[in-house]
Amino acid sequence: MPPFTPLFIDGQEVPASDNATFEVVISPSKVVGTSASASSADCDAAVEAAGRAFKTWEHTTPYARRDLFLKAADLVSTDRWRDLVLQTSMEETNCTRVWAMGQWVAAAPLIRTVASFSNDLTGKTFVSSSVPGGMCEMAPRAMGVIFGIAPWNAPFTLSIRALAVPIICGNTVVLKSSEYSPRTQALAVQLFHEAGLPNGVLNYISMSRETSPALTAQIIGHPLVRKINFTGSDRVGRIIATEAAKYLKPTVLELGGKAPSVVLNDASIPDAAKAIVWGAMLHSGQICMSTERVIVQRGAAEELIAQIKTLSASLTAGDLQQEESKSAKLGPLFTEGSAENVVSMIGEAQAAGAELLLGDLGRQGAVVGPHLVKGVKPGMRLWDRESFGPVIAFAVVDTPEEAVDLANASDYTLCASLWTSDMYLAKRIAPLIRAGYTNVNGPTFHSENLVSAVGLGGSSGYGHFSVDDFTDKRVIATHPLGREYPLLK
Repeated sequence: MPPFTPLFIDGQEVPASDNATFEVVISPSKVVGTSASASSADCDAAVEAAGRAFKTWEHTTPYARRDLFLKAADLVSTDRWRDLVLQTSMEETNCTRVWAMGQWVAAAPLIRTVASFSNDLTGKTFVSSSVPGGMCEMAPRAMGVIFGIAPWNAPFTLSIRALAVPIICGNTVVLKSSEYSPRTQALAVQLFHEAGLPNGVLNYISMSRETSPALTAQIIGHPLVRKINFTGSDRVGRIIATEAAKYLKPTVLELGGKAPSVVLNDASIPDAAKAIVWGAMLHSGQICMSTERVIVQRGAAEELIAQIKTLSASLTAGDLQQEESKSAKLGPLFTEGSAENVVSMIGEAQAAGAELLLGDLGRQGAVVGPHLVKGVKPGMRLWDRESFGPVIAFAVVDTPEEAVDLANASDYTLCASLWTSDMYLAKRIAPLIRAGYTNVNGPTFHSENLVSAVGLGGSSGYGHFSVDDFTDKRVIATHPLGREYPLLK
């Protein structure tokens, strides 16, 4: 029997109130689990449990929350949790062991970093600027119930981020999983409750693809929900933002990426080539920070492309559920539809004049091998839209300024990289690239836990996973007694 994932509401694992379930399927049509599919009543119950818990959790001290987080970090660092995360994520999402291990390795540092945010939950006192003798206090205060939605592609760590930052700030959370990875995402909830999180502070729901739109809208509209954080595609992000706007509710959105890697003539070509291939092909390109565009100055283009082609050609792709493909470096894409979309984007670019340097425009079910395409331009779908596949698009330019213009010719502003040996040039060029992160002489797939990798708007999203984004700044102004009011004289 495939494993079953229940809901988690007010500290209890429960089936859906109407016993509805859905199958968790990986391509090609293999059932790897079943999950409770939340009803409308379950969604209300989860929000209301979070609302009740907020009344006490809000008043816990930041350092008490910190200590619980540090316990969670210690727990997840154990061999038991390593094996649990690896086994579950590999079975449920058909990812490589390298990617699963990366999620586990990243979890403890992420939790410890968020624990350190407790030091930022301080306010300030200042003299009133307009009332003689008045004093003001400004302090960050928790907002209330936060609705978090995390995706399937890094289900463990992104679920932790969706819940941890709001909770350290004193909020309570309802976490919704992707229908592709409910069991892996439920592990994040299990971890924090094993560490001692009180009942109701963190609630977990999953639901079928068919019922998700209406139920997600219902939760967003619930009066107790104060803010929404969503990590996923820009298409769904627009729907979430539109729904939240009906109630004037704020959101934190981390959406897609079309990360450019700018390589100048004086770059270390071997280092750049390795970082680009790693950043583009890891998890078969199914990462929002994947390197999708390489903009290379003409003097470095021939050598760089040759080295990237050699490295990419050595990467085998296969269905990791099949014995003959167990050693493959790249796993399948998450659906056959996704694979077909990637192949069609490449084919459209080739038909519009781009040159296919590696790959055969083929797929085996959801499996797509590495593809390299030269001469991709704005206006082509392969340039304009996130591919979420093992594809690198090349554009050759003459000057650094031209490279910057092309890097910025995108609706996506999540991350970028810049390769040069001239640090003075890097300091001049890097700030001109419109991205939330620009990594100098490093891969696009990198961010720092202290500052989440949310873009500067558009298709890459808005806001950050930070104390400022999950607290209200409330001011208490104390007025002196005996004030005179001119109207009453």
